[in-house]
Amino acid sequence: MITTVERRYNLDEYRAIARKAEGRNEYRDGEIVPIPGGTLNHSRIGGNVFAFLKFIKRDTQFEPINSDLRLWIPDYRRGLYPDVMVFEGEPQLNSDRTDEVLNPILIVEVLSPSTADYDRESKFRMYRSIKSFREYLLIEQDEPFIERYSKQTQGWLLSDFNDLERSIPLESVGIELAIAEIYR
Repeated sequence: MITTVERRYNLDEYRAIARKAEGRNEYRDGEIVPIPGGTLNHSRIGGNVFAFLKFIKRDTQFEPINSDLRLWIPDYRRGLYPDVMVFEGEPQLNSDRTDEVLNPILIVEVLSPSTADYDRESKFRMYRSIKSFREYLLIEQDEPFIERYSKQTQGWLLSDFNDLERSIPLESVGIELAIAEIYR
């Protein structure tokens, strides 16, 4: 029987690796997990949502950010890369870091077959530990289907959308997002 020793990394080691890495890696409380590249549909959908939000919310207090910036979740010691985040006011940086933020109000994930369950369950649980977080969109990449979770006084409310003629109300940023724009 052969035993293997799993290598654990501290935050400083992870951040040094992340600075030099060609691809992105999530930090999961000592574990470094490579993030696989996305598909063409995944990239188009994430780009469409980001571009729409960037255009429509320009010159306001809301700032959309794409997947290049790491979200740090202190309660879980996780560094994640959502597809799109929106901030109200200035993004709060994690200490003196310029590559980690703490306070999105809206998070968008484009689902991949290999990560859909993780995005719906574990990631969503971690995201809910963020005090500013109020809305979550999960977007299927191969068919028009979007799940929207919105924070309510009594918990999180799920609404789903699959009609290209409809729009999704994004209460956290005060707009409606046309489903046809997402899948353009």
